[in-house]
Amino acid sequence: MRALASLAAFLLAGACAREARPRFKEPIKLAGKMVAPGILNAGHVAYLQYCRACHGDKGDGKGPAAPGLRPPPRDFTQGSFKFAGVLDQKLPRDEDLVRIVRGGLHGTAMLTWDVPDQKLDEIIQYIKTLSPKWKEDDAVGDPVVPEPDPWGEARKAEAVARGKTLYHGFAQCLGCHPAYATKQEIYDASKASLGVGTTDFRDAMYLPEIKDSEYGVKILPPDFLFNTLRSINPETEGGDLYRILVAGVTGAAMPAWNPISLPNKEADIWALVYYLRSLLRMKGTPAAEKLHRKLASEPPFVPPPEAGK
Repeated sequence: MRALASLAAFLLAGACAREARPRFKEPIKLAGKMVAPGILNAGHVAYLQYCRACHGDKGDGKGPAAPGLRPPPRDFTQGSFKFAGVLDQKLPRDEDLVRIVRGGLHGTAMLTWDVPDQKLDEIIQYIKTLSPKWKEDDAVGDPVVPEPDPWGEARKAEAVARGKTLYHGFAQCLGCHPAYATKQEIYDASKASLGVGTTDFRDAMYLPEIKDSEYGVKILPPDFLFNTLRSINPETEGGDLYRILVAGVTGAAMPAWNPISLPNKEADIWALVYYLRSLLRMKGTPAAEKLHRKLASEPPFVPPPEAGK
C-alpha cells in the first residue's frame, strides 16, 4: 500500500509538473496592454492552485468539482462575466475582477478568496489568455460611477414610493422578478409612469420567472424578499445596487437599466435602489409575511372603465 501511495504521489507530481511548465515565451497584448510572459506563467501556476478545481484546466468551467455546483463555475473561454459592472456589458476591468474574487458571489461556490495581491494579479492576467475577446483593444468597458444620491435619509419614504412605481411600471421589473404590489397598484403604477395601465398579468407574477442565459443554463432572477443577491457587499449596498442596475448582468436576462428618456434619470435610478433596499430589509420580517398575505388574498382585478379606451 505504501508503494502504491508513493507511485500515485510520483505520478501526480509529474502531471502537475507538466501542467506547470512555462507555456508563455513572448509578451501578449491583453486588454490593450502588454503582459510579460513571466507574469502569465506565474498566473498559470497560481490558477492551478486556486481556480482549477472549479474552473478546470482549460478554464472552461469543467473542473473536477464542477458537476456538483449550481450555478456552474464561470467558463472563462467565453469571455463573459455576469457581474463585470462596466458600461455596455463589455469585459471587466482588473479592479472589477478583484472585487469579485475578494467579495465572492453570495449563494454560489465562488466564496471570498484571500489570495495574495501579486498572485491575484497574475491569475487575472492569465485568465485573459483563455478567451480571444481580451485581445481587442476596446474590449474592457468604462466603469459605472454612481452619481450622488439626490434623495437622502430625509426623503427616503418618497424615494421608496417612487421606486415602487418605477419597479411595477416604467422599468417593468416584475416581468422577471416577483411583483410586490396588487394588480390595482400595478395598474396605477404603469399608468402613472407609462401612460397606459397594465391589465395583462403573467400567471405566477408573485414568483420569479425562469429565464434563458448565454451560459447554457436557466437562470432564476432573485426574489428580493427571499434571496441573497450575488454581488452585493452590505457595506456598499447602495452603490452595488446602482452598479448592477446601470451595468446589467451580462449574459443573463438582466439588461442594463439606464433610462435616458426619463427627465430625472439619476434620481429615478436611486429611487429604484431605495425600493430594492426596502425589500431586502423586509426579508424575513413580519412585514414580509403581511405583504405576502395581502397579495395572496387580493380580490379579483376589475380593469377601470378607462382601461378599454
